[in-house]
Amino acid sequence: MAREKILFVTSEAVPFIKTGGLADVAGTLPKYFDREKYDVRVILPKYACMKGEWKDKLQYRTHFEMQLAWRNMYVGILETEIDGIPFYFIDNEYYFSGGWPYEDIRWDIEKFAFFSRAVLSALPSIDFRPDIIHCHDWQAALVPVYLNDAFQSNPFYQNIKTVMTIHNLRFQGIYDKNIIRDIIGISDSYFTPDKLEAYGDVNLLKGGIVYADRVTTVSDTYAEEIKTEFYGEKLNQLLQARSNVLSGIVNGIDYNIFNPETDIHLPYKFNTQNVTTEKAKNKVELQRQLGLREDPNVMMIGIVSRLTDQKGFDLIECVLDEICQDEVQIVVLGTGEERYENMFRYYAWKYAGKVSANIYYSDELSHKIYGSCDAFLMPSLFEPCGLSQIMSLRYGTIPIVRETGGLKDTVIPFNEFENSGTGFSFRNYNAHEMMATVRYAERIFYDQKEQWNNLVKRAMEADFSWNASAEKYEILYDHLLGWYWPRGEKKAEEAAVEAAPVQVEEKTPEKEAVEVKAAEEKEVVEEKAPAKKATTRKASTKKTTTEKKTATAKKTTTRRTTAKKKAEEETAEAVKTEEPAKAEEKPAAPAAEKAPAKRRTRKTTAKKVEEPVKTEEPKKVEEPVKAEEPVKAEEPVKVEEPVKTEEPVKAEEPVKAEEPVKAEEPVKAEEPMKVEEPVKTEEPVKAEEPVKAEEPAKAEEPVKTEEPAKAEEPVKVEEPKKEAPAKRAGRRGSRKKK
Repeated sequence: MAREKILFVTSEAVPFIKTGGLADVAGTLPKYFDREKYDVRVILPKYACMKGEWKDKLQYRTHFEMQLAWRNMYVGILETEIDGIPFYFIDNEYYFSGGWPYEDIRWDIEKFAFFSRAVLSALPSIDFRPDIIHCHDWQAALVPVYLNDAFQSNPFYQNIKTVMTIHNLRFQGIYDKNIIRDIIGISDSYFTPDKLEAYGDVNLLKGGIVYADRVTTVSDTYAEEIKTEFYGEKLNQLLQARSNVLSGIVNGIDYNIFNPETDIHLPYKFNTQNVTTEKAKNKVELQRQLGLREDPNVMMIGIVSRLTDQKGFDLIECVLDEICQDEVQIVVLGTGEERYENMFRYYAWKYAGKVSANIYYSDELSHKIYGSCDAFLMPSLFEPCGLSQIMSLRYGTIPIVRETGGLKDTVIPFNEFENSGTGFSFRNYNAHEMMATVRYAERIFYDQKEQWNNLVKRAMEADFSWNASAEKYEILYDHLLGWYWPRGEKKAEEAAVEAAPVQVEEKTPEKEAVEVKAAEEKEVVEEKAPAKKATTRKASTKKTTTEKKTATAKKTTTRRTTAKKKAEEETAEAVKTEEPAKAEEKPAAPAAEKAPAKRRTRKTTAKKVEEPVKTEEPKKVEEPVKAEEPVKAEEPVKVEEPVKTEEPVKAEEPVKAEEPVKAEEPVKAEEPMKVEEPVKTEEPVKAEEPVKAEEPAKAEEPVKTEEPAKAEEPVKVEEPKKEAPAKRAGRRGSRKKK
């Protein structure tokens, strides 16, 4: 089976260049795909600020010139391989010679517009045609736009699918429309509100969302939040419109790098078995290094983050003084807004020995904080995914977070009554609610040590490795290309269908209607009466309707018995049963042979014959006098013609008797439907309408076709014989009872 070709387009990737969590995703995730099924490669800019050790490993591949708007630009391609994953680099010193990957937004938009177009132009040169191009954040958002515009006419680029991943919706690449139009070099038709334009400016991320085949975020909760006005950053309506292709997949971490058993930055290694003893030793070492009071029993809270409002530092600012008065120590690592940097410097001075402010970033110190602290504070206003809380879980450092985005998806709230959960959380963006949660964690740490130790072990056992994330991306890629998951195996739907018949067989016996039909059919088969097959079928579907009418009004047997109809029909039966009684006496002999099949009907007819006795009101009987017109019903005396059935030879032929299947057709002649109509309107005045039921004259038509082959049709006439003696027997039974 051919491998799927996937190309990651990103502005940064570890180990080459990193400014945030995007680098971890782009540089680490490709290593965890199934390499027998997926050929994943990464392409990014070649920054001059990359470390020399990585620059020296790059090898020249090719170069060419590319047109960007009205300019011809040099494009160099370099490559290297890390852990079996090919990495390609777009080289252009004019754009990527700065001291930091991101600079002024105006310059960044032109720089990454060049990068996006160069990525597509470089594919034929590196001899790699991807099935899917996976674009990360606004820096790569123009790739789907260019692919839909200038490159679509080239067969090489046709049918390439694109995935747009949003790591942080707040950063969108927005700038003036007139300037961007001159920079990126695409048709003016793209600068409209339904494409790249947004509130008078150009929004590059919006273009990627519009033209990508699938849109993803880095957590399920964040995927839902950005469809709201508060989190949507003015793109919530567009994301709602594209919600059918929007999904979230939580990021992971590299368990080989973040491993407390092998972490080179920790003086004491530990696991779930010895975490309670060895981690306390790391705490003492960190206290000594940072100049804090050395006490293995004091609760230490760590913070590793960018110091911005997004991370919830405005909440910390409100209550930090109160928290510092508790029996805790606070260690901070990171840079950001000046007011927050100065805030931590102030409290480090005010609470010397309890607060350590490290206003810089150090990978080594971050590992020590994760591996030494007891809790990790992260009260973000919004958090697309967040990796810090996942790292803290890995080291048994209990996260205290606000329930938003990836924090909600990765941290299970602690429940002291069930002794469950992996951390502490609060819902509202409120400083005192956060402080109450911190103090709740303090109480568990000091007063319920056993539960705290169990909480630490559950946190370390949580699995947020890249293996789980990679599998979800594989499913996404397969569905996008039309594969079923898992590839090469049966679909889950097919397996369910195969198992379904067994379940259905277990349920059918529970249906009473089916059991009744099955029982009736067996009785008919045992009696071996072909003509009775049709009657039993009618009886199974119209149990109570087949016993209401006499031989003259046989077609009205489809009527359903209801409480209102019974009283009206009883009056009609009272009159009709007087005249048909004479005709019923004649066919008594043949009916005797069929008596076994009517054992069920005797009970019902007996009841219905007895009922007229109770309702023999003279007034209602007089009304049917109009129904005396059934004198025509006397014509069924012709029914005596079935005397021809005395020829048992022809009637007994079961083979031809199977033709009564056609006899069922008169029953399906839908004439009963016309008769049912009066049933709905069987008001006393319209009680005369049953006269229309005398249409059995049509039933005599089979008599006209008295051909030898159809001579068996008198079987139709035998049906009234069934009912006639049944009613007579019922009357006798009722009289005897009396």
